[in-house]
This record gives sequence, C-alpha cells and structure tokens, in this order.
Amino acid sequence: MTDRIAFQGEPGAYSHQACHDARPGMEALPCATFEDVIEAVRSGDAAQAMLPVENSTYGRVADIHRLLPESGLNIVDEAFVRVHINLLGVKGAALSDVTEAYSHLVLLPQCSTFLREHGITGRVSPDNARAARDVADWGDTGKAALASELAGEIYGLDVLARNIEDHDRNTTRFLVMDRAPDMTRRADRMMTTFVFRVRNIPAALYKAMGGFATNGVNMTKLESYMVDGVFTATQFYADIEGHPDDTNVQLALDELSYFTSELKILGTYPADHARD
Repeated sequence: MTDRIAFQGEPGAYSHQACHDARPGMEALPCATFEDVIEAVRSGDAAQAMLPVENSTYGRVADIHRLLPESGLNIVDEAFVRVHINLLGVKGAALSDVTEAYSHLVLLPQCSTFLREHGITGRVSPDNARAARDVADWGDTGKAALASELAGEIYGLDVLARNIEDHDRNTTRFLVMDRAPDMTRRADRMMTTFVFRVRNIPAALYKAMGGFATNGVNMTKLESYMVDGVFTATQFYADIEGHPDDTNVQLALDELSYFTSELKILGTYPADHARD
C-alpha cells in the first residue's frame, strides 16, 4: 500500500513515534523484526520503511549496517527523534503507588536516577510499547511502564511523570527507506551514505580517505564491521555532507573508488534540521 510506512516494534514504540513525526500522513505498519520491515517494502505491503541506525547514548543499532546494503532499498530521508521517556500507569494510579516499572533493557538504565529516587524497581520487558500494553492489561496501580506518550495514548495509560530520562539529549537517528532512489537535490544541505570495502593493498584506507580531506568533503560518520563473520573481510559505512553531483564529492568518490573493491551508494537525502 502506498500510504503505509513499516517499522519494527509494537504500536507506541519509538520507531512508531518516528513514523508519526516524519510521515504524519502515512499509516504506520508494525513489524516483528527489521527483516520484516524491509520485506514489507520489497513486497509492496508498505511504501517506505523507518529504520533506526544509531542512538546518541548507546551508539549503533545492532544488525542495521549489515542489513542496509543487501536490502535493495534506498535511503530517501533521515529523521532524528528525541527519546522522551515517561512513566505510564493505569487510570487512577499515582506516582506514589508505583513499585515496579517495565521497559526494554536499553531504556531502564536511562532512567536509573528517577527510579532510584522514587524507590521503583526496574523490570525488563521485550519492548517499551509491549510494556505499556502489559501494564494496561494487568490493571495494577503498582506496575508502570517506561515508554512514549504515544504508547500511553494507544493503551489508555496515564502519564505519571514526564521526561524522566537521565540525559536530556538522548536522540535516535532513523533512516527512511524506499524501493526507488531519490537523487534530487531537495535541500541546500544534503547527505550521502555509502558502504565500501578497501582493496588489499598497503595503507588502502588511509589513501581512500585522503580524497575527502583534499576536496573539503566533511565525513560525519565512518564505521567498520565484519562481513559474514570473517575477520579479514571488513566493510565500511560512511556518511558525508554533500550530493554526488557536487564537484568536490565527485572527485572524492572517484579517488575512493580507486582504492576500493566495492562501493555502493545507499542514498542521498536532505540533512535533518536536528543535526544543528
């Protein structure tokens, strides 16, 4: 369906929030796994996919860098979502009633100060939205969920405390994926994402990166990861500022291609304003 965007997780998850914020006119389609999200777009069940790639507190999202190059999809946008964590309880509950709070393993440490100050024990749930759904089902005023306000709206929970995360800059970066690439210059500030493998020659990576420095191209991210579990097969993931049609980007990519055995552009898209 052309009006649907797929995400991983249950309704109310932060990926759902990203869909709601970045694509408000599209219906959000929940999927069990990242692979299911990609397949939904491939099969035409959804027009686009919303995939998290990194979090400002916890770093890279596992498996995403491995999945993107083989997905057959193209990056057409990025979205930065501020992770506001809220304590959600059943109707009529008060903060003083809560003794246990449920959420994903990654979210619990992000609220450790608040939980400790209020004598609340953190409990692990498979997903923060699942935690909200379970709390609603249990109907126990002593149990609460750590999740988004959207999750509270969906499952009929009250917000007992807002924005309780320890760090006030916790943000997750998402990529919007589509079957068709969009190489049009839709903003003054564009980003380009690509993956590459260097040739097996001395100082290949150093030489490959030199073209970006000499041509004044700002590389905002460079990460390496193993391919197929082999220590000698390393692939690099990179984000740069600019569009492939820019002369300096063209020159840098041309120099990069000389020192690489594989080079694949995953997408060109406008830089999210939250980068500033």
